[in-house]
Amino acid sequence: MKKFVKVAAVVSVVALSVGLSGLFIARAATKVSLGSAGNFAVLAGSTITNTGSSVVNGDLGLNPGTSVTGFPAGVLNGTKHIADANTVEAQVDLTAAYLNAAGQTPVTTIPSELGGSTKIAGIYDSSDGKFSITGTLTLDGQGNPGAVFIFKTASTLITDGASNVSLINGAQACNVFWQVGSSATLGTNSVFKGNILALTSATLTTGANVEGRVLARNGAVTLDSSTITKATCAVIIPTPVIVVATSTPVIIIATTTPTTTAVIIVPTSVPTSTPVITLSPVVPVVAVPVLISAPSFPNAGFDPTN
Repeated sequence: MKKFVKVAAVVSVVALSVGLSGLFIARAATKVSLGSAGNFAVLAGSTITNTGSSVVNGDLGLNPGTSVTGFPAGVLNGTKHIADANTVEAQVDLTAAYLNAAGQTPVTTIPSELGGSTKIAGIYDSSDGKFSITGTLTLDGQGNPGAVFIFKTASTLITDGASNVSLINGAQACNVFWQVGSSATLGTNSVFKGNILALTSATLTTGANVEGRVLARNGAVTLDSSTITKATCAVIIPTPVIVVATSTPVIIIATTTPTTTAVIIVPTSVPTSTPVITLSPVVPVVAVPVLISAPSFPNAGFDPTN
C-alpha cells in the first residue's frame, strides 16, 4: 500500500509539471538590462541598409561603421546617431546585455522549432544551437506583466514567412530577449516580438514587422519595407485594497472631565457624514450620612406594679 502511494505521488507531480497544454515548469529568468542600448530601435556595427518604405519608430544607431543608406525612402521617427558618443556607449551596453542573456542559468532545452508551441516565462535553448519559427509561437505571461522570456542560440534565429510571435496573459515584448550567436533572419510579412541581441547581423525581409528592438553587435542590419517599433513596458498600477469592518461595532468610552463622558460609536461601514459625538452628563452619587438613634419609649422605666 505504501509503495502504491509513493508511485501515485510521483505521477501526480509529473502530471502537474506537464500541465493541460503540454507546458512544463520553466526556470526563472531575470530581465536583461539593455542600458543605453535600450534607447535604440535599431543598432548595428558595420552598416544599416534599407530598401523600400520601412518605418523605424525609435532611434537608429551605428558604430563603428558609418554607412546608413535608404533613409529616405525609409521613415525614421527618432534620432539618427552615427559613430558618436551615444553609439559608443550603446555598443558597450549591448555587449554587456548579450553576455548577461547568454550566461543566465538554469536553462531548459527545447526543440529548435518553436512554431505551434506555447512557452511560459523562462530561459530556453535548443540541442542544435538554433531556433526557427514556422506558424505561431505563443508566449504566455500567466497573468504576470513582468514575466521574462530568454531564448539563446549558439548560431541562428530564422523565422518563416507569415510566422507570428503572439503574446498572451500579460506577456510584454519589452521582456522578451533573443540572444543570437550569429545572425537573425525574419521572414516575409512575419510578425515578431522581442529584443534581438545578435552577435553578427540581422536581416528583415519584405514586410517583416517587429515590436521590440533589432540590435547587432558587429555586423549589419538590413531592412526591406519593414516596421520596427521600440518596445516599452506598460506601467503597472497596483489595485487599491479597501478594507471594510464586518465585526461587531466597537464602543469607546473616554472620560473628558470628571463630570462628563464622551461616547463614540464606530460603525461597521464607511461613514457618509461626520460622526456625531454625544456628551452625556454624569450625575454624581453623593453619600448622605443618616443618624440612627435608639428608639424612644414613653413608658420606659415605669413599673405598673408600683
